[in-house]
Amino acid sequence: MIYETISFSIDNHVALVKLNRPEKANALNAAAWKELKSIFEELDENKEVRVIVLSGSGKHFCSGIDVSLLADLLKSEDSIDARQSEKIRKLILELQSSVTAIELCSKPVIAAIKGGCIGAGVDIICACDMRYATQDAFFTIKEIDMGMVADLGTLQRLPKLIPEGFAREMAFTGREVFGAEAERIGLVNKCYETVDMLFSSVTEIADTIASKSPVSIRGTKHILNHSRDHSVTDGLQYMATWNAAMLISEDFKEVFKAKTEKRLPDFKN
Repeated sequence: MIYETISFSIDNHVALVKLNRPEKANALNAAAWKELKSIFEELDENKEVRVIVLSGSGKHFCSGIDVSLLADLLKSEDSIDARQSEKIRKLILELQSSVTAIELCSKPVIAAIKGGCIGAGVDIICACDMRYATQDAFFTIKEIDMGMVADLGTLQRLPKLIPEGFAREMAFTGREVFGAEAERIGLVNKCYETVDMLFSSVTEIADTIASKSPVSIRGTKHILNHSRDHSVTDGLQYMATWNAAMLISEDFKEVFKAKTEKRLPDFKN
């Protein structure tokens, strides 16, 4: 598929995905939302890809939803009936599915953030597995300043990433949280002084993940997501069933063979 708003390349099992509307600070228009879902579904099926790095072209990661989409909603009549409400609900669910595609992708997704990460940008990074940023990167739940409630996943995922008090403060105030504070509260794993340092470190992390068993990496992401949404008891029961089916794999055997032969394991895609 040819993408208009997203660029990507694959190198040594690492997919580099970029939101690519730098002239609009990577604001997400209708095409971008569809392509965001499509690219992660495509990479999920691509056997060559073992890990994904998501970033933004230009100065910013993402400035949120393109105002053109919101403007279309305001063109409707003052009286909103059930049919109009159904239409809005359908649109919201479609946009949510684009963000959720990141979470459902079986490959780990690393967000590399510079500049602004605003509104829908926060929705997107919350669906990623790991987040790294520059010190001057900033995060804001801007929806509160637009007279609306954030509706694409931030309010559901962010409180599971950072202390709830900080999540509520960000959601109620819409204030900007910069890199160092984002690291301190756990929104990002680490922040860096420069963009070069950010991408050098993220590349090293991605390469490390790509060197591991693809089956184990995909399974680990699945189990982590399942455990987040279930009790410990349910998670342990599910884990036992999972490994009863998945433990004895070619990758498992390759690890022991490589140790015996004193070499690094070589995993199939």
